[in-house]
Order: sequence, then structure tokens, then C-alpha cells
Amino acid sequence: MRSLAAPFFIGLGFWVGFPTSAAYQDMASFVSGTEAGAQRWGGFVEKSVAGSVHSAEMQFLDASATGSISGSGLTAPGLGSVAFRGKNETSDTPDESRVTRGDKQGRIVNVAPVAPPKSFNAGSVFERTSSLLDAAVEPSLEMAFVAPQIKGKEIQIAGAFHLKEDRKIDPGVPAFLASLVTSEKADILATAYAPASPDYATASPFATLLQNEDKAGAGRFIPPVTDGDHAWMSQPLPASVFSAKEQKCLAEGIYFEARGEDVKGQAAVAQVILNRVRNPTYPATICGVVYQNQSWRNRCQFSFACDGTTPRVRSQNHYKIAQEVGMAVTAGKIFIPEVGSSTHYHATYVHPRWARTMEKMKKIGLHIFYRTHGGGWS
Repeated sequence: MRSLAAPFFIGLGFWVGFPTSAAYQDMASFVSGTEAGAQRWGGFVEKSVAGSVHSAEMQFLDASATGSISGSGLTAPGLGSVAFRGKNETSDTPDESRVTRGDKQGRIVNVAPVAPPKSFNAGSVFERTSSLLDAAVEPSLEMAFVAPQIKGKEIQIAGAFHLKEDRKIDPGVPAFLASLVTSEKADILATAYAPASPDYATASPFATLLQNEDKAGAGRFIPPVTDGDHAWMSQPLPASVFSAKEQKCLAEGIYFEARGEDVKGQAAVAQVILNRVRNPTYPATICGVVYQNQSWRNRCQFSFACDGTTPRVRSQNHYKIAQEVGMAVTAGKIFIPEVGSSTHYHATYVHPRWARTMEKMKKIGLHIFYRTHGGGWS
């Protein structure tokens, strides 16, 4: 024991006589009375409540009202779990500001549901206001939606976010002609495209009757007239063009002149034939136009009618297509703007002299279409 006593006391003297830098700081702050030093030297530890899960906190100012709250603190050797507690019982900070609410999470506010207006339904948009408190008592706490800058367009914008099924319009023609259809309505005289019975779920009987009491010529197909077209284009076709005889002549003209073309090329030829029926320079019937001057060898309007051979339909399938094309163009379901008021055409492999005196319109397939400058022959 004697051999250990001397080194022990010598070391103790060094430890007491030569404090660490942290000790110097603590003593300086304690002596000077600074806030940091007061807080560091003004505390002590005490036994904490067993099983406490509170964070270490300082004691509240009014112990009688809130009681002393000791926290889990730390585990000290020989003492167990301890928490810090200040000696200074006074504080300039109110208790409400020192309460830690971080672990309390969000508070639940019970808001009573409000029934929507009677006129409310899915997809509707209304200006809505609400208030948690009575506005008469506390107007400043009233909560309301800001008036939108797009006032008047709410329904239109809301409707854009609803899935809508596009109404598919029945073209009313065979599938191979559907891409050429330019008008939903057909000429009222075209029985092949007779309108369906009125749907009184979408149109009232009164409105339907009024449509039938329109001005004379209502329901007739009138081709669109553009710059350079002739006045006779604004006249409907004579009613006779829808007869079986006239449609037969039209189908034959399409078949023998353009059965090798696609349906657009065939429709273009049909449009030229019907333009001539409208034009007062030519016969007023389809048969008269198609077989004009057929007795003049190689001098008729359509070469098949006067080439010295007897025209015969050898492909019923092609002839059926010609019939469908002819009726669709006659009824106005199909109108080719590029052809317009053309009354002439020729094959690409020939160069007739009359072509230089006319206005070239469009090349479709193997045919080039022309319209005259004066409405008839130049």
C-alpha cells in the first residue's frame, strides 16, 4: 500500500492543480456569470420515473399547476436513469412557448359534412364557400374559394376532363365509299338515302314539322360554288336523274370510262357527267349527256358510245361499284372540290387541242379534269 500511496497522491495533485481546458472554460463562465455558464453550473441530476418515455425537459414555471416532469434523460452509473432539472425556478419564456408539440402529430378537426345543392350532379361546377366559424362572429376567419379568372367557362373546362364517347356518324354508303363522303345529308329525292324516322328523343315533333315547311327547294343538294365556278352550278339536278333509267346510263358511263380507276377517279367522272346535266349547253338528262352524238363515229362526247363496238358489261362486280358511286354522287353524298365545275377530262396519254383553251383543275388517276372559262365551250 505504501508503494502505491505516493504515486496516487502525486497524481491527484497534478489533476487538481492542472485542470483541463474545458474546466478552465467552465470556471471562467461561472465566475463571469454569463448565461452559458449559469446554465451549465446551475443544474443537477435526479432519479427519473421508471419506464418514462418523455424527452428530457426543464421544469415548468408553475409547479403547482403543471407538476414536475422528469424525463428519461440518461443512465448514470450508480444512479440509474436520470433527467436534468434546473435550479432556477424563474423564466421569462411562457410555458405555452416552451411546450414541445413535435410528438403530438396533427390534431383532428371534426367538420360536419354539408349536403350539396339539389342541382348538383357529377361534372357540374359551382362557386362554393364555407366557414369553420360563424362569419357574423368572426368575419376574418371566413374561408372561401377565390373567384376564378375564367368565370363563365367552368362547365366547358370541367367537361374536358370527362371521358366522352364520340358519336359515330353512319356515312350511309358502302364501306369502300365512306372515305369520300363530304355530306351527311343526301338529296331529299334520293330514295336510296331516305332519312330515318325522326328521333323524338333528341328533336321535338314540332321542330321536325317545321323543317319540312322550309322554302321551296329545301332538301335538294346544291354543290358548293367557289371562285371560278359557273352560275349553273348553283342549281339542283332535275328530279328525273334519280330514275332507274337515268341511273343506268350514269353507271354505264362510269363503268366504261373509269372502271379501272379507284373509286375517287370513278366519282370524278360521275361528277363531270352530272355537271354537264346542270350546264345548259348540254342535254338536261344523264342519258342525253352520256350518249350525245353517239351516231357520229369517233365524234361523241364519250368514246365508248361511238367507237363502233357494242358496249357490254363483262364484270358485274365492277358494274355494281359504278352503280353505288353514281347514286352517291347524284345524291350529293360525294362531291370532289378539286373537280368542282369541270365538264371535261381526258386520259393522260392523249393531248387534245381543246385542253389548251380550258382551265386545268386536277389530275386524278389516269384522267386530267378541266373546266371552261365561259361556262360552256370556250
